Amino acid sequence: MPDDLTPPRSAQGEGWRVGVLFSRSGPTGVTESEHFFGTALAIEEINQLGGVLDRPLIPVVHDPKGDIAEYRKLATRMLLEDEVTVVFGCSRSSSRKAVLPVIERNNALLWYCSFYEGFEYSPNVIYTGAVPNQNSVQLAAYLMQNRGTRFYLVGADYIYPRESNRVMRDMVEQHGGEILDEVYLPIEASDVELKEVLTDIRAQQPDVVFSTLVGQSARRFYQLYPEFGLDPKKMPIASLSMAEEEIRLIGPALCEGHITSATYFGSVRNESNQRFQALWRERFGDRPTSTWSEMAYTQVHLFARALQRAGGMDRRKLVEAARTVSFDSPEGLVTVDAENNHCALTPRIGICRADGQFEIAWEASGPVRPDPYLSTFGFSEFWLR
Repeated sequence: MPDDLTPPRSAQGEGWRVGVLFSRSGPTGVTESEHFFGTALAIEEINQLGGVLDRPLIPVVHDPKGDIAEYRKLATRMLLEDEVTVVFGCSRSSSRKAVLPVIERNNALLWYCSFYEGFEYSPNVIYTGAVPNQNSVQLAAYLMQNRGTRFYLVGADYIYPRESNRVMRDMVEQHGGEILDEVYLPIEASDVELKEVLTDIRAQQPDVVFSTLVGQSARRFYQLYPEFGLDPKKMPIASLSMAEEEIRLIGPALCEGHITSATYFGSVRNESNQRFQALWRERFGDRPTSTWSEMAYTQVHLFARALQRAGGMDRRKLVEAARTVSFDSPEGLVTVDAENNHCALTPRIGICRADGQFEIAWEASGPVRPDPYLSTFGFSEFWLR
């Protein structure tokens, strides 16, 4: 695994220094490691092709270990001591919000590749992950049309789950559905806490469980689910985050029938994904690709194209250039919206198979423009046929 991404010291003096700030341990260590590997793969690929403007990308890597204070501390260190002005990093909204004042105060640029709850804009951030009109809207429409209208919401107790559940509640209730309960657990929930929720789910018998649990808590929730007699083919867990690597760790047989809404699955069929899969297997073996690794990979390529056009690391010029470039990514064509610094992405709904991959049950006909403030739910536009 690429713990040391640094090119030979002889090349560093003329390289482009970039920060990489993902947790390799802690509550979200699995998914943030996927961010890290996707970032590493793209940097190595770009450098093998000659870098940008004949100069390599020089990664400066720190591991905040899931600690919010460490994100802020290490972001400050990158900008003030490590001579970095561009950072690829953060996964949870809490870590992004922790480093954002540091990024803005130093006029740096953060590339943030996680899907998130939206309702944010900063001239110092390029948001490359999905926002609610690119995953939650489609998921709510699909579930209400295909699985039923009675929802049970369970999430981790921090910004992203609460905001995502607020959006899901509004969409479901405004379109004739019912929220049976909305429960929050600690980020590192115990089995006792998870079993209490599962007992309640068994008693209430919703049509679908919408989970915004994260990390080990989410994986245990899926593992414990069948112990309570809950059948994913009849009462699936629906998620925006449960992807291929975590499914491998849970056990694919336990996940068959559960549903995820994402802009990328390893089973997407296009030439760019075939190439990405080949590069990934050569570098990381049988570890699967996922939405976590793919968007991290994609955003580095978007940055490289912007840097090529801007000719330097000036934040304002890089952002302007990022709004004019595109990348034929493994998920499809990706561009940055000039009005809000979020990306146009292609929504998809996947149903987990017994082999740990996803059967794509629905996908948009093309990239959907980001609407981070969810000015319209757009059910008429996204109602699935």
